[in-house]
Amino acid sequence: MTSKYQKFDRSRLKLKPIKQRESKSGMEIMIDPDSKAPEIDKSDLRGIDEIASIMCNNRQAKRTTILAYGAHVFKNGCSPILIELMKRGYIQHLLTNGAGTIHDFEMTYMGRTEEDVRKYLAQGQFGLWDETGLLMNVAIQKGVEMDKGLGESLGQFIAGNKFPGKQYSLLGNAFELGIPLTSHIGVGYDIIHEHPKADGAVLGKASYNDFLIFANSVSKLNNGAFLSVGSAIMAPMVFEKALSMARNVAKQEGKTIDNIVIAVNDIQPDTWNWALGEPPKDNPAYYSRFCKTFARTTNPKNLRYVSMDNRAFLHNLYKRIEARERGEK
Repeated sequence: MTSKYQKFDRSRLKLKPIKQRESKSGMEIMIDPDSKAPEIDKSDLRGIDEIASIMCNNRQAKRTTILAYGAHVFKNGCSPILIELMKRGYIQHLLTNGAGTIHDFEMTYMGRTEEDVRKYLAQGQFGLWDETGLLMNVAIQKGVEMDKGLGESLGQFIAGNKFPGKQYSLLGNAFELGIPLTSHIGVGYDIIHEHPKADGAVLGKASYNDFLIFANSVSKLNNGAFLSVGSAIMAPMVFEKALSMARNVAKQEGKTIDNIVIAVNDIQPDTWNWALGEPPKDNPAYYSRFCKTFARTTNPKNLRYVSMDNRAFLHNLYKRIEARERGEK
């Protein structure tokens, strides 16, 4: 029995070439990792230095460090920092949402990204740009045919083409370095889902493949570290499910996945000492998903929260790692 409800007819959509779109951000936003990092409070710097120490120790001991990032991390020009950290062996897995891959792809493809949502939504044109939806959906479909995930499919496509912003692509660089970059989407969350070429089954399969690739990386996280930078919803949600799966199998094998240090960076002020455990339900901090969920996955004393702009956080983290490489304290 077919559905009794009528579906939106995407063939009626009027797509426009992306060159007609005004984009807010270009390659000039990219941060030079060698430039001076923003000045921050000494107390915040001590916290970042502790995270840098953990990442350095993990690299030396060949333990896993995973970093989740929200789309604003890319839009804020932080990809050169993450690329350097990947190249130097400090990150073994990256994960992001669908928007994180879209801004990456657009910056790679044409050197610009980020449309004016208010302006184009009023015109009925938000997200309806042909090249972004067409090329990304086709690349994902081709990848799924080879049982690849969404991130790997896009990374392979970028790596195999000459684009003006290719050097800043996390997708492309991760693929070339052999580091998993997984994308965890919600159906209807992303502009490429508007495009007539989008196939829900393909997108679901691609992102589910990524979830399983991510769960495999989490299975290697014993005594490791998980960093969540500007990912308030996706990162804690997929992490707790993947960790449960990984621990289920580890338990059967007589192994453990514990002592995970979790560092969370977001701009929201923190109002609770998570080392004390979970706050009561009448405390607003109880509903701070990106801390509460992570606190449930590890010893609360292993949770670090840094309230700061992600540009300042990642740039200072990179500088402290560099200082430790030089033997400085």
